[in-house]
Formats: sequence, C-alpha cells, structure tokens
Amino acid sequence: MPRSRRSPGAVLRPPSPRRGWVWWLPLIAVAVDLIAEVAVRGREPVSFMLIAVPPLAAATRGPRGTALSTVVCLGLQMWMAAIRPGHFAEQHHVAVYSATLVIGIASVALSWQRERTRRHLVRAHSVAEAMQRVLLRPMPDRLGPVRAAAYYEAGEGGTLVGGDLYDVCETPFGVRAIIGDVRGKGLEAVQTVAAVLGSFRVSAHEWRSLSSLAERLELSIARNSPGGDDGDPELFVTALVLEFPPEGGEVRIVDRGHPSPIVVGPLGARRLVTAPGLPLGLGGLSPDGDDTTVHPLGPGEVLVVHTDGVSEARDAKGVFYPVLERLGERFGGEPSPDPEAVVSFVRSDTERWSAQSDNDDQAVLALTLTGAAPRQRPRLG
Repeated sequence: MPRSRRSPGAVLRPPSPRRGWVWWLPLIAVAVDLIAEVAVRGREPVSFMLIAVPPLAAATRGPRGTALSTVVCLGLQMWMAAIRPGHFAEQHHVAVYSATLVIGIASVALSWQRERTRRHLVRAHSVAEAMQRVLLRPMPDRLGPVRAAAYYEAGEGGTLVGGDLYDVCETPFGVRAIIGDVRGKGLEAVQTVAAVLGSFRVSAHEWRSLSSLAERLELSIARNSPGGDDGDPELFVTALVLEFPPEGGEVRIVDRGHPSPIVVGPLGARRLVTAPGLPLGLGGLSPDGDDTTVHPLGPGEVLVVHTDGVSEARDAKGVFYPVLERLGERFGGEPSPDPEAVVSFVRSDTERWSAQSDNDDQAVLALTLTGAAPRQRPRLG
C-alpha cells in the first residue's frame, strides 16, 4: 500500500492540479475567438464567445486566475468592439460586457468554493492517512527470528482505512501476529479495528496463553462496542492469532472463524488445519478451553494469512480466487520464497483475476522463520 513520506509536522497544502486537457480549455476558447475575429474581419461580432471563458477557468484555476481571465475577456470584447467604429457603446455589446462581468464574478465565487473544498479534502485525506499509520503501522522487515511482509487495501474507493486489520509484534513469548476482518463497513468497523489492535498491542505482551490472549481481545470488543446499547448487536471479528515461539520450528494458531493459513515453500503449498472457534465478539456463546493448534514450520516455508476479500475476489464467470492453487503454482517447490514477493504476487494476481469491484477490504500477511532465535527476555508470570 502506498505510504506518504511526509515528515511529521509538515504543512499540508493542496496539491497543484495537473494540467490536463481541461486546464487548456480557457486558452483554447480565447484562441478560437481571436481566429474567428480575424476570419470574419470584423463583419460579425464573435466576442460573445468569450463569455464562456471565466466558467472554464473556474474549473481549473483559483480565484485570482479566474478573475484575471474575466478581466482579459472584458478587455478583448471592448477592443474587438472598438476597432469597428460606432460599435463600442452599442446596446448588444454593452449587454455582452455586463454578462461577462456577472458570469466572471460568479465564476470567481465558484472557484473560491472549489479551492476551499479541495483544501478540506486534503485535510481529511491527511487525517485518514494519520489514522491508518496509527491503526496499521508500517510492517518491519524483520522481528526477531521472523521476516514479514504485508499488504492492505480498503475496499471503499477513496478511503485508506477499512474493516480489515493486522499487526505483528515481538513479545516475551515469541513473535505474535493477528489478522482479522470486522463484519460490516464504515465508522463502526474502523472503531472496532482500533479497539482490537489497541488491545492486541498491549495484551500480546502480558498473556502467556494464546487462548487467553484471544479472550482478552474478545473482552476489548465488548467494552469498546461502538454505539453501546444502540450499536450493532451482531458485531463480530473473524481473526487468526499466531505465535512463533522463541525456540522456533513451529507456529501456534488460534482460529476465530477466519480463513485458515497457507504454507508455501519447498514442499509445495498446503492449508493448515486449525480448530475454528466462534468469531471475536461471539465467543461468549462457546465453551471455554484451549483451542490452540500447533504446526511445524520448516526452513524456507512461508506462512500466508489473508482476509476473505482475497479469497472471495471473482472473475468474469463468478469463480472465486483460488488462493491455495495460485500460490502453489507460483511458489510451490521454491526453496525459500521471499515474503515480500509472496505478498506482491497475491496483490497483483487478485487484481488480474477480479472482473468486478466487490468493494471488500483485502489484507495479506506473509511470515517466515529465519532460523535465528531472538534475544531472550524475562518471561512474565
């Protein structure tokens, strides 16, 4: 996902509009009018066409540029009328001057409003970008013995934050990760993402048991449910909570109703069998117990987790994107796939596969063990 390189505290200014073909329309209109004036040799009044220039300028220029275009057009109209004796003060010419002036003033006002709206959108975009940086922090290339790469794209056009989430952190119990998908979209989904990630970033360092960590995330949803009693009673989050222990060689998984992980590498591609539980937010309906599954992770193998925005991308025939098969065709048998290459492949391959916009968020996380154990820290009791 593209990330801004704007330094903290930088002054936000609206980006300069690109000079596409619309930008040149006012100049083209003036040029056409002048050419027509020469062609008719003053026999017919053609300066009325200049009335259209100020509105065209308002579409691409600021208030000053629009006002300047109005003054230029008025000057050209008066000059074209003055070169024909007796025409300068004729009634229809005066009407053209007046119309150009009134339309020019209105165009300046429209241009000012357009610039104001653009500045507001820039500020709103900057706030959304800052929120994204807080919620979905840039993924480090390596945490302890784990190399990682991630990709995220919000399904709603023009937005940066949606209802998918992921994070990876190094803890006293090993490297832990989460990926999830909030039911629904909009502000409530973003609020739930913030609650889950905030709880994970604190609780992942405190709870030895992965199941206990999942229960803590469950509690965070209950305490931070948007809207309180008036919120969505069916709010839940499908999630995978992962742990790579310090001793290495395996991955521990708690599955809360999320698509199960895929492992690609020298032995091909396979989907891991987990013990699916109810999604976070509905866990109170299921019995307590440790539902952690443990899987060996060999040298060079990459663990890939994704949200359903990837697996439910459809082609022109309505066929869902076959994540396992596509990863197996591309990376199956490779001795040590690069996590960044895996993530980039899934991103580009789903774009080529999709024949329609499903407006669903997409998140992909790829993790692999490097074989080096992290520095040991004191374990919490």
